[in-house]
Amino acid sequence: MFPWHKIDTVLLDMDGTLLDLHFDNHFWLQLVPQQLSLLRQISLDDANDLVTQAYHNVVGTLDWYCLDYWQQHLGLDILALHHTAADKIKIRQDSMPFLQALASASKRRILFTNAHPHSLALKLTHTNLAEGLDELLSSHESGYPKEHPNFWQYAFDKFKLDPARCLFVDDSEVILAASKRAGVGYQLGISNPDSQKPHTVFNQFPAVSDLLRSL
Repeated sequence: MFPWHKIDTVLLDMDGTLLDLHFDNHFWLQLVPQQLSLLRQISLDDANDLVTQAYHNVVGTLDWYCLDYWQQHLGLDILALHHTAADKIKIRQDSMPFLQALASASKRRILFTNAHPHSLALKLTHTNLAEGLDELLSSHESGYPKEHPNFWQYAFDKFKLDPARCLFVDDSEVILAASKRAGVGYQLGISNPDSQKPHTVFNQFPAVSDLLRSL
């Protein structure tokens, strides 16, 4: 699928790419509205409307991914709620075999995630994902989400990358496109980010439901 002899480094998203997105979808689309409904003593429908509009207002920005922002905006202890649902944090079955294969092929493996550092730490605690990575970066360190060109320049400089010799894997076509505009040589989508939802269709980039198929 790719000219692997031209790829030195694989840049990897976390949620929906290496981890099952079911945890995040359950958390933000079910648990948060439920807790907001209880806190404000409003109907679940009204709570859903409130969070949907709140999400829409900051989509594509760093606030969208910031636990501190949501804790202040919604008045919920977002990190504590994360811990209550931590049993749903699962690594995809193909992730570790893929990461191990990359190591065997002497490819550098770097996690690029928009996840807040507290969320990242929780997910690394509940999985063995860190064992398959050489380095990692939360976009919060750069001050920009992966959707923004400044994130990519920060990341290239931090890890001394030649972007033309990198493959970036993500479940978001919007973010894949951002990486391409920034100069990343190769892109790969994940068509089944949430194990309990239908597959998604990618229009601009190749996509797989099993990472091993890209080797």
